[in-house]
Amino acid sequence: MENLYDILKEQQYKRIRFKLSKTQHLLIKAKINGKEGNFILDTGASNSCVGLDSIEYFELLASHSDTKAAGAGGVGMATQTSLDNVLKLGRWTNKDFGLIIFDMSHVNEALRQYKAKPVHGIIGADVLLMGKAIIDYHNNCFYLKQL
Repeated sequence: MENLYDILKEQQYKRIRFKLSKTQHLLIKAKINGKEGNFILDTGASNSCVGLDSIEYFELLASHSDTKAAGAGGVGMATQTSLDNVLKLGRWTNKDFGLIIFDMSHVNEALRQYKAKPVHGIIGADVLLMGKAIIDYHNNCFYLKQL
């Protein structure tokens, strides 16, 4: 049987590596607008997001949003949005990327309680669906098809 990497490479997929955290989260490096950050890869998160404290770091143009966020940390959390960003995961790029911005302090506090490093945000199902993701848990990587 052919190697999965070789098969997917022929189909314009890009391989992105992840690490497994102490909390069993999939951790990845991502660049937003040229600035590298630490993110959780979360198949259960509908949208990718960053914390309010990362707006300046990632040079985001934040806009008010009437949408309320819900997740493991609670419901009804106020959000902002940021459009037209450049997202880079390994060699995979999206040059017209939108993000949700909200207070992620509860996420990072939970990570700290387990002596895990804090994250800048979450890469969610929006990216995974857009990139027709294939997750290879055995080899600690996932693949996204280049747009």
